[in-house]
Amino acid sequence: MASVPIVGNRFAIIGGASLVGSATAGELLDHGAAEVVLLDNFAFGSDAAIAHLKDHPRLKLVRGDVMRLADLLRATEGLAGVLHLAAYMTLSMDRDPWGGLDVNIRGVQNMLEACRANRVRKVVFASSNATYGYGPGVAGDLVEDTPFHSAGAPPAAILYGASKIIGEQLCRDAHRKWGQDYVVLRYSTVYGERQHYRAANALYIIETIDRLKRGEAPQVFGDGSETKHFVYVGDLARANRMAFESAATDVAVNTSGPAPTTTLELVQMVTELLGGGPAPEFIGNEPGKVRLTSGGAFRIAHEKAKATIGWSPEVDMREGLRRLIAWRDSNEGKGT
Repeated sequence: MASVPIVGNRFAIIGGASLVGSATAGELLDHGAAEVVLLDNFAFGSDAAIAHLKDHPRLKLVRGDVMRLADLLRATEGLAGVLHLAAYMTLSMDRDPWGGLDVNIRGVQNMLEACRANRVRKVVFASSNATYGYGPGVAGDLVEDTPFHSAGAPPAAILYGASKIIGEQLCRDAHRKWGQDYVVLRYSTVYGERQHYRAANALYIIETIDRLKRGEAPQVFGDGSETKHFVYVGDLARANRMAFESAATDVAVNTSGPAPTTTLELVQMVTELLGGGPAPEFIGNEPGKVRLTSGGAFRIAHEKAKATIGWSPEVDMREGLRRLIAWRDSNEGKGT
């Protein structure tokens, strides 16, 4: 039985000092986890992301690195489940492709070896809709067996997507070789409270908010019809928990938001939620800036997640943006 109940069990979140890590730690603790270990090297994670949890009696923070197997062996001892989040995303991959390939591939293998040595019952691996690629070939409904598209996309984005495909295959290999139970969740772009400035598409939300707060016109690339896919961080934390609790194993599912949104719709929503502002400025590509374009309208289908782990998104884009803006307003000047 691949189900791992939350109540009374111990879990680790690798890359835990992060947007998704902090939200999932709170979710697991609220549902009765005996202990949640957050392992992070703080290269991308931050104290601010976990400040609201740092005094929790069942939370343990460990400074460690996925490139050091000994760190992972210590952190995963006696655990029932591991959520693996540690990764370079597209913007980081663009700056340091070698480091990204190390962390996103060798780091995953190190985590799986530690789980094997410590007999961890279940792994939840954070993958990405980048496994479908980018560019003009991405269109229609993207389901879990949609092929990978690379033509016309930024190299860093393709490297990131390919590294996630390999991470998924390492999980499958561990299941085949030694029966490691796992669920792969292919995240859409995550946004919400404690939002950072790293993910390319999530960065667009933050840049839009910041420009409007300064009284500047928000920027829209092209004609504003470019499709983007987001998922609210609280919905994703719930998906992580439900993946542990479910009987599912040896499966990959999409975890996307309720509906896609276009660049123009996103800017209009943010402008309305901020009480109005200048009309958007339509601009072309900026040289040297990594942008993730779809090429056409598409939908990342999440029906399989409902059938497999019982999950579907609950928070729509407008409500999620409202929560993000409220959080930023209440934390201005606090160093978050």
